[in-house]
Amino acid sequence: MTPTDIPNPFHEGERAAQARAGVGDMAARVGGFIRDHLPEQHRAFYTSLPFLVVAGGDAAGLTWVTLVEGPNGFATSPDPRHITLNTSLLADDPLAAAFASGTEIGVLGIELATRRRNRFSGHARPSGHGYAIDIRQSFGNCPQYIHERAVTRVKTVPGKVQRSEALTKDQIARIAAADTFFIGSGHPKAAGNARGYDASHRGGAPGFVRVDGPRRLLIPDYAGNNFFNTIGNLVADPRVGLLIIDFETGGLLHLTGRAKIDWSPDHTHDPDARRVITVDIDAVIDRPGAVSLRWAGLGHLSRQLKIASKVRESQDITSFYLVPADDRPLDPFQAGQHLPIEVQIPGQRSIASRSYSLSGPPQDRRFYRISVKRTDGGLVSQFLHDHVHEGSVIAAHRPSGDFTLPGPDCPLVLVSAGVGLTPMLSALWENVSQQNRPVWYVHATRNGATHAFRDEVKGLVDANANLHSLVLYSQPRPTDRPGVDYDRQGRITAKDLLSLGAGPRAHYMLCGPAEFQSSIQRGLIASGVPEDRIQQETFGPEGQGSPTNRGQ
Repeated sequence: MTPTDIPNPFHEGERAAQARAGVGDMAARVGGFIRDHLPEQHRAFYTSLPFLVVAGGDAAGLTWVTLVEGPNGFATSPDPRHITLNTSLLADDPLAAAFASGTEIGVLGIELATRRRNRFSGHARPSGHGYAIDIRQSFGNCPQYIHERAVTRVKTVPGKVQRSEALTKDQIARIAAADTFFIGSGHPKAAGNARGYDASHRGGAPGFVRVDGPRRLLIPDYAGNNFFNTIGNLVADPRVGLLIIDFETGGLLHLTGRAKIDWSPDHTHDPDARRVITVDIDAVIDRPGAVSLRWAGLGHLSRQLKIASKVRESQDITSFYLVPADDRPLDPFQAGQHLPIEVQIPGQRSIASRSYSLSGPPQDRRFYRISVKRTDGGLVSQFLHDHVHEGSVIAAHRPSGDFTLPGPDCPLVLVSAGVGLTPMLSALWENVSQQNRPVWYVHATRNGATHAFRDEVKGLVDANANLHSLVLYSQPRPTDRPGVDYDRQGRITAKDLLSLGAGPRAHYMLCGPAEFQSSIQRGLIASGVPEDRIQQETFGPEGQGSPTNRGQ
């Protein structure tokens, strides 16, 4: 398919926001990531959750965000286009009446403990002992800005609901201390004549949302996936809803109002903000003890890791070998998982967190290896490249993520571009040590200067008869040797992958820029490869591993 053949999943508000931000034609780059159904791994994810975050509108046209909870297993997915919820909303929930009559909604599934998240939009209607949701659009998000929390359930008695048109001193204090909130927005023409909605997560350092009086909030908008779903909706329709959860008491603070976008904030309270969303509040609903869930922070589980060595792999990729700074052994990880790290950058008021795919052998418990691409404007990647050296110490959380290998009984095709090779290297090592299935490593890069881990991959392939490789350079230099440094000039296509002869049972794992993956995914599906045999991971704004099947 050519870019003009791809149905554009973005409405005019999103396209206007993308153009204003200068991110190019996102429909051509990421159309394959936005679906009209739930992939199998998304269905499993949503149905494992104890709650969903939902955005919608009431009869007066106000936008609200709420939390829908239920007993374990309350969400089920009978097929890829439907989810059912065995629960009901309390009468004081701002979206209870809308659910009872049927309504368009936006849904965020988020698992704070593992930093996974996905989103979909659809139509909710009463059904059986709860609600049925017809899926309209779904996509995954990267794990950035999520603060890890473990969830438990308790018996609770809801408190007295407070309604007002402005924030009280107590509510202002809760917002000022919050490191997480949820935002809902809508588009007036998203689903026929109905208004469509989106629910999204926002996170930052405590106090990242500035309270500018009892009826106004200033919300920084950080670098994200460049879809601009929330910003694009607000460009088309300024109505907005916010939800702040009291994680210790289960209280829900719902706000609704109207938003304006400051595209060039000169004097923002947050220097990391690319834009600022100003919300003028119209109504407040405060529901103490509204849900039975409680969350405990996991920040205390981070640990100190020391840089044992720093190795330059190419002109823009450097590897960092991390070992324990104490006597505790490293936690195990699976090939394809990523390592969340935290660094304090001089001059920045808050700790910066990022997730980088682990590129080393999972069977070697002596060290972790992350391989980081230096990117223009990349705050953390530049800090790691320029200021972190052997002996430096950084904080890290346990490895996580589900971009992991399928069962050992199918051939495996590992497909990467640029720094997307990092989880593929780990997969090669895992197959060397534990698996005997045929594996093809297919990688594309610009030329020899950007070709990282060439010798490491060659050594693995030469020593293992079940491993094969195909390397393409898009712009080889005169000094690059075809047949030695790379196999041929060009870019990877679905036709290239199918010609490998991996067979109809092959499982394809893709990692690289969104446009690269989207093109290959469409080509594989058009050639008859089932979607459930294609697994993808893309990058966040600094090139780190950010699984699209997990979650902005």
